Amino acid sequence: MANDKAFKIKNGLSAKRYLQSSTAVAASDVDMSLGSYFTKTLSANTTFTFSNPPASGSAGSFALEVTGANVTQGFDLSNASYDSTFFYVGSQETLPRDLRFKPDGTKMYIIGTSGDDINEYSLSTAWDVSSASYTATGSVSAQAADPSGLAFKPDGTKVYVVDRSSIYIYQYSLSTAWDISSISYDSKSLFVNVYQNNPLCVFFKSDGTEVYIGGGIGSNFDQFTLSTAWDISTASHTGASTSISSATGEPEPEGLYITPDGLNLFTCGLNVDRIWKFDLTTAWDITTLTTSGYVEFNHSAQEGAIRGLDFKPDGTKMYIVGQAEDDVFQYTTGSSSPATITYPASVKWSGATTPDAPAAGEKDVYVFVTTDGGTTYYAKQAGDAVA
Repeated sequence: MANDKAFKIKNGLSAKRYLQSSTAVAASDVDMSLGSYFTKTLSANTTFTFSNPPASGSAGSFALEVTGANVTQGFDLSNASYDSTFFYVGSQETLPRDLRFKPDGTKMYIIGTSGDDINEYSLSTAWDVSSASYTATGSVSAQAADPSGLAFKPDGTKVYVVDRSSIYIYQYSLSTAWDISSISYDSKSLFVNVYQNNPLCVFFKSDGTEVYIGGGIGSNFDQFTLSTAWDISTASHTGASTSISSATGEPEPEGLYITPDGLNLFTCGLNVDRIWKFDLTTAWDITTLTTSGYVEFNHSAQEGAIRGLDFKPDGTKMYIVGQAEDDVFQYTTGSSSPATITYPASVKWSGATTPDAPAAGEKDVYVFVTTDGGTTYYAKQAGDAVA
């Protein structure tokens, strides 16, 4: 940067270093043994740690140049808003029961009971349902007389259908990934009547080792473990079951989505006209679902008989389908805000006020000094929006 050299000479600093970071935990460590000038471009809310200061009695200092960024918070149901964007699927299916998207948002799939089939749509603009066009159909009628739920393997080579009439989950293959017209039955299934006599929705853990169904016995969700990933015939009930009816008043959860980290479960209700978001305190463990503190969203202004829902993987878009309107409706469920910074508790700021994190694209510079081996760092903001 233009002021970089002047700043370093003024403060007696040198040896610019780029921080190593772990995006999984949004942590960055300043290793003082590596230099005295460090840079960090934020990509998430970030916690800094400082390591390897000089021994107590020796002064140590460094400068930290931080470039700000906006971060997106997804799956924000409490602030969901309708995009005024929808797509009519009634020309192919008048009783749509569930929907799923290809992970890149370029294809959408609707399953329903008027045709006992899966209809495929291509989106010319990814994740924009108004750009959808019908492309193909794959029949499941030989097995499923009342298909109610739909799931895909992430690579698009396997399809799973839950049927409320036969009370089975059926497994299919696509000889061409994501081409529903290439569907064929694998002659593999799972009978779930012992746990659900009215199964309505199905969802898989991303590695194919767990499958979840929801339905009309006490508004339950049940969890099964697959000893062979993605082979539904190897599934066994884990003993895990939980109900949301006491919290929501919904006797029959219709749709099911679990976030990629396994810590949030979304479902919807035909009777109550709501979408709910629940927390799982242990990822992918349905028994740890907490019914206190849930979030709900009223979708009745668009659809009064919701049957299924899905999300963009980053949680910034939500999609629902129902049989009252035969439309897929699109919502925004993501919000953007400046990335935050958390410093070690040992940092004492000039004026006793921690400076705000830089705005997106802005570079701020901070100086830290310690003389007691890192027990205390004295800090100040030395540059604001530097060039």
